[in-house]
Amino acid sequence: MYKRILVPLDGSKLAELALPYAEELAGVFNSEVVLIGICEPGESQYSYMYQLYIEKIAEVVGNRIKKVGSRVIVSSVALDDRPAEGIIDYAEKNDVSLIIMVSHGRSGIMSWTLGSVANKVLQRTGTPILLIRAKASQLEAGAQGLFNRILVPLDGSDVGEVVLPHVRQLTEKLESEVVLLQVVAPGQHVHTVGGLDYVRFAEQQIESMKAEAKEYLDKVSKRLAGTKGIMRSEVRVGDTAHEIIKFADEANIRLVTISSHGRSGIRQWISGSITHKILHAGNTPLLLVKVLGIKA
Repeated sequence: MYKRILVPLDGSKLAELALPYAEELAGVFNSEVVLIGICEPGESQYSYMYQLYIEKIAEVVGNRIKKVGSRVIVSSVALDDRPAEGIIDYAEKNDVSLIIMVSHGRSGIMSWTLGSVANKVLQRTGTPILLIRAKASQLEAGAQGLFNRILVPLDGSDVGEVVLPHVRQLTEKLESEVVLLQVVAPGQHVHTVGGLDYVRFAEQQIESMKAEAKEYLDKVSKRLAGTKGIMRSEVRVGDTAHEIIKFADEANIRLVTISSHGRSGIRQWISGSITHKILHAGNTPLLLVKVLGIKA
């Protein structure tokens, strides 16, 4: 599935946090790893230094992968372009299967998910993106077991299930624990004379919805059977994004997988409220898979 993995680097140690993830995936999928450095307009005087940096990192990554017995090609590309446009253009023209990028880049403080680079890449590319959080805990992350506990939030829609082929591919190669999670809303907004009110469901209705969710997750679990993964299902009640983030933190989840949008509606990739909240408030690496063929 991950024939070619693209890792954008900007010269910072934070951006290099993506490398262990690329190395682990490349090792099990025999993927080609392409490290791309982009020198922005107005910084052409640093172009040669940038090229040397990318080539050196490629050599280091190649040597690390060889030590674990994999024969993976690691190449480097240095371009003069705007960062977001260069990443998107290279991915589209070179059959990239996965982009791995870190939530903080050269600025160190400004989150890429809040800045123009990641926003443009997330909105405009059809390539799956693995977003690594630049948290203190990630600085200590080793190069093994980075995908040993995967959270798969689902909402019962076909769109939400777009991530499942990726989960299957990962668990065919890795002995991961996979938690299928569905969050049941405790109520809904309804239009009233006074405006928009939130009305809670009766307890009996909530229990019925929980049972329906559990039955659905068990069916999905059976579809993922036959891999190295250990499957289990979990149903929570509450705000969807909040419960996903909370569960990921409590269960020490190493990867959350999510599609661009689900039952909540067909919108631009990161403009859906659930994905938006998880992108901005989550603490766990996030695999985002865009639903192709559906316009916002």
